[in-house]
Amino acid sequence: MSEQTPARRHKPSAASAPKGPTLKVTLVRSVIGYNRKQGEIVKGLGLRKIGHTVEVLDHPAMRGMIQKVRHMVTVADA
Repeated sequence: MSEQTPARRHKPSAASAPKGPTLKVTLVRSVIGYNRKQGEIVKGLGLRKIGHTVEVLDHPAMRGMIQKVRHMVTVADA
């Protein structure tokens, strides 16, 4: 019988860190009760639960995502 190796987790490296100007986005309202698409946008931003903060690149695509869920998040310059 062959033994299976345990699953390896991906470790983020310094090379995968965002390059360029970034924004700090914090989820301040629950996605429950809102449109499903808005919940998917929040997930796409990398936010998981209320109070979670992530740094995202400051470019038009991310700005558009933030604009769609502006009632659920706060944004600050990083």
